Amino acid sequence: MTDIETIDFPLKEARRLTRDLMKPDPVIYWSDFLITILIGWGAFIYIYQATALSIASFAAFLVSVFALYRAVIFTHEISHFKKGKFRLFRLAWNLFAGMPLMAPSFMYQGVHNEHHARDIYGTREDGEYLPFAKESRLKIVGYMFLIFILPAFFLIRFAVLAPLSWLIPAVRNFVWARASSLTIDLTYKRPSESRRDDPTWKLQELGSTLYCWAAVFLMTFDLLSIKLFLLWYAVVTVIFLLNSLRTLAAHKYRNPGDQKMTVPEQFLDSVDIPGHKLITGLWAPVGLRYHATHHLFPNMPYHSLGKAHRRLVTDLSDNRLYLDAKRDSLWHALKVLWNEAN
Repeated sequence: MTDIETIDFPLKEARRLTRDLMKPDPVIYWSDFLITILIGWGAFIYIYQATALSIASFAAFLVSVFALYRAVIFTHEISHFKKGKFRLFRLAWNLFAGMPLMAPSFMYQGVHNEHHARDIYGTREDGEYLPFAKESRLKIVGYMFLIFILPAFFLIRFAVLAPLSWLIPAVRNFVWARASSLTIDLTYKRPSESRRDDPTWKLQELGSTLYCWAAVFLMTFDLLSIKLFLLWYAVVTVIFLLNSLRTLAAHKYRNPGDQKMTVPEQFLDSVDIPGHKLITGLWAPVGLRYHATHHLFPNMPYHSLGKAHRRLVTDLSDNRLYLDAKRDSLWHALKVLWNEAN
């Protein structure tokens, strides 16, 4: 896919302009995550304890969804942490977000790193990419309908398949290959364990399973009501809805799957939606509204992406190609993708 435009992309200049923005700030990570997760579970508990549906309960539901969505999206940052860094943060995130929401960090780490690899991005080996713009619109529709069954899938994966896999090697191999990845490609098979994978994944799997069975035990003995399960399922379903829409808007999905792409080509196949800081930040939290810029600088912390974007817009000697990745809104990005699909 290399052409004169991508050859002319000012990548070296962009890196020079942003090289001082690569250091993550632990205070920002901890304060953002802890405040967000407290709000999310606090609103969840409020709804659970409410005796009847009300405007206040509905408002609390929205607060819980958006807060827990923001909290769980930190898995994206975790996948880019340098090996051995932020260990306590990773542990806290898994205990309070990843495990109770059935999305521990090992489900994303490794898989997401492949998505950034030059020889994998956009190809059939990339589990986070499908050529939506080159195929039928029915694939987009089908992808969105998955949100209703995904919470059940992850519950079964950790409550049933995980314990079975500890006893039966064949099940273990199947679960790792076909049920241990947060991807959009249902045919994706996760490769054997590699250095990119989280070495604590077995403990994370055990923890998620214990969460499942603790909830089953408490509901069985009427210590918690079935309302807990229904509320959890509703919250997670809406989180999947938000994330699925965000995912569709994150790339242009124009690579048919048989071509390797350079870093500039990855950028130009991705999308930035700066939008409104608060509104856009609700559906594309933790820096993901700058998804194209993230593909230029995968290891840049989320709290620096906005500054990097503004700097590149104003300071690049020629910003035309950089601005080519911009979309005006979520609706604009989805509309373009829909119109390009068959």
